[in-house]
Amino acid sequence: MTEQLALDLSPLASPEIEKGLSLAEKYRIWIAANPHVLDVFEALAEPRIRAGKRVGAKALAERVRWESALRTKGDPWRINNNHVAFIARDLIKRRPEWADAFETRHQRAV
Repeated sequence: MTEQLALDLSPLASPEIEKGLSLAEKYRIWIAANPHVLDVFEALAEPRIRAGKRVGAKALAERVRWESALRTKGDPWRINNNHVAFIARDLIKRRPEWADAFETRHQRAV
């Protein structure tokens, strides 16, 4: 049986986001209000990467949703699918040695 990870599943903030902003701008506002999200994604990715396996950012997002539904009272985390690619890139910025573990595509939204 695997050890349960300590995850900060504090409630997500829903900042006001103006209409007309790019996906990247919306993400930057959202992640500034929810920096603990990156810690959770990093904690979930780390054991898999340490085992020498690649990581799908979308799979991580689904696992985050699953874990939050199991472990939190109230609403589970709602992670916008538009944010997932940005989260992966932020993880690579944090942990450059993980660059080969994530497949990223050319980014049009900046």
